[in-house]
Amino acid sequence: MNGVELRELLWRKWGRSYDIQLRQIKGEWYLQVMWKYLEQVSFPLSEAQYEEHLQAIATYLGEWGVSQQVYTYLEETTERPRVGKAISIRLELGERASEWLLG
Repeated sequence: MNGVELRELLWRKWGRSYDIQLRQIKGEWYLQVMWKYLEQVSFPLSEAQYEEHLQAIATYLGEWGVSQQVYTYLEETTERPRVGKAISIRLELGERASEWLLG
């Protein structure tokens, strides 16, 4: 999965280009689909910055081997991002989880 495919997946699912963040919470890694989206006037990134950000996220997902897990979750979920409530996907990184630190 690359950044373009990730954006297309979000668009097909919800009709918006939602922000995505990687978070480590209590030693576990999560992909969070945030409630802000590119089409909002107040969105803090330009389209080019957003695409660059999604590509970086997609690169991590690929290196961690969890792209299919994320794809499947997003295809099957009935959840929807809403103000103050992100969708959190726990990433199954296995024994190497402690090796990954984001700079």
